Amino acid sequence: MKFLRRHLPGMFVRDTARLLADAEALVARRQFRAAIDLLTDANRHTADPRLETELVRVRHAAFSGEDAAPPKADWPPRFEDPFPRQTGVPEVSATELSAAVLGGALQHHGSLIVRGLASAAHAGLLIEDIDRALDAYDADVAGLARPEQLRWFSRFTPGTGYSYTELERRWGRQSGGQLLVADSPRALFDVVEIFTAIGFGGLLADYLGEWPVLSLKKSTLRRTPPTSETEWHQDGAFLGGATRTVNAWLACSPCGIDAPSLDVVARRLDGVVETGTGGSAFNWSVGPAVAQRVAGGDIVRPVFAAGDALLLDQLTLHRTGVGPGMSQTRYAVESWFFAPSTYPHDQVPIVF
Repeated sequence: MKFLRRHLPGMFVRDTARLLADAEALVARRQFRAAIDLLTDANRHTADPRLETELVRVRHAAFSGEDAAPPKADWPPRFEDPFPRQTGVPEVSATELSAAVLGGALQHHGSLIVRGLASAAHAGLLIEDIDRALDAYDADVAGLARPEQLRWFSRFTPGTGYSYTELERRWGRQSGGQLLVADSPRALFDVVEIFTAIGFGGLLADYLGEWPVLSLKKSTLRRTPPTSETEWHQDGAFLGGATRTVNAWLACSPCGIDAPSLDVVARRLDGVVETGTGGSAFNWSVGPAVAQRVAGGDIVRPVFAAGDALLLDQLTLHRTGVGPGMSQTRYAVESWFFAPSTYPHDQVPIVF
């Protein structure tokens, strides 16, 4: 605690360099969580791009330095169906969400809608983050970036043994209006703060049996136009069917009527279905004919308000839900959380 006591309120704005040095000293002693807490508390008091950028680096480095609790050997436990007569995707309010409700929904229905998981104010903040981050990325690519845009886009370079290429980054931006959350230090700070405020880490720890870790590659800011292309897929096709994971797909703007939503197979699938056939565009995607067959008629396109979320895992078959008559752009943040013991190495960890 001596590091925190040294920087009382009022000190943060004057002493960012000292804060960064103290955080680095904590990292050198492998006290990663203390370094994260120090930088986070300081940035809450006086937001500073230097603190936000360093937080990204420390959250990534922390994965190899944390002593994780041993995973539960009997995971997943069997959950009763909280929605025994439910058709379609079951829904709860944020106040009704629990590990048992989440586990029961995933095991028996494949996904869960949570109404009002984030507040309208938080959703509005994330829309601003998404616009600024994508605009900063575009300015960087065009060679027109201004210094003040670094907090909104700062190309993250993973540590030794991990990779994320510029080709992947450009493909994401061009194919679906998306950018890595970790490439936007301010956006990552806001996303973590929002999920922390609603107690999402503790909820997932109860469900996964371990404190969750974010994925760099699969946690994205999304600004999706109604002209977007779409492909059915299960993320288990490249994450593996046994990975312990939950994806929180958070709608930041209304979608499902005038703006793209998600199409979801509203049933639990036992494994990864065949890919690369039946008219699929990629070797990892699921053809429309295959999706229709395994869905058995249980395909839905939910309507979301700002702040609503869809919780799913790697076996949920879904795609971007676009259709004729849509004219509005959808804003969303996708955050994949993993149990550290089953973390897919190539996804690049960011400690939550």
